[in-house]
Amino acid sequence: MRVILILIGTAVVIGLAAPNSAAEQNASAYAGQATRPIKALSENDIASLRNGDGMGLAKAAELNGYPGPRHVLALARELRLTDAQAGQVTAIHDRMSASARPLGAELIDREGLLDQLFAKAEITPERLTAEVAAIGEIQGRLRAVHLAAHLETRAIMKAEQIAEYDRLRGYASAGALHGNHPAGHSH
Repeated sequence: MRVILILIGTAVVIGLAAPNSAAEQNASAYAGQATRPIKALSENDIASLRNGDGMGLAKAAELNGYPGPRHVLALARELRLTDAQAGQVTAIHDRMSASARPLGAELIDREGLLDQLFAKAEITPERLTAEVAAIGEIQGRLRAVHLAAHLETRAIMKAEQIAEYDRLRGYASAGALHGNHPAGHSH
């Protein structure tokens, strides 16, 4: 009898936790995003693009032993950067940001245009192809800016600094995975 009561109680709890309607069962992950000014970009996405942030565009570098300049500067003391290295990384970061911010603004504008073409039902297959190609080209240029900064940063770091960076960022096992961390120079 006790087992039956437990089973009935479990069934009731599961039933109460289950969605109550078909609408709840079929709700999209996009729910609530229809009021965004640019549907494809969140407020955080827009702020990050305006700030020149990486937004994960340089993961291929970051996770393969090519540290990012912003994070290297944040960890300068722990990495024991020399004054010369800190100055070089600062210059790399500044160049990256100066290049990324206008590309981010351009991307926001193009995403806004694409959004409006859909919102006004003015999109055509030809216009869609052209707009998506333009967005892809900007995204490619923006990604290249961030990846290049990682490449430049690695070139001025010692192997020990890169290994410590990976450890501090939580990638300690990454070195074993990609097996090679040849640093740019051993100053």
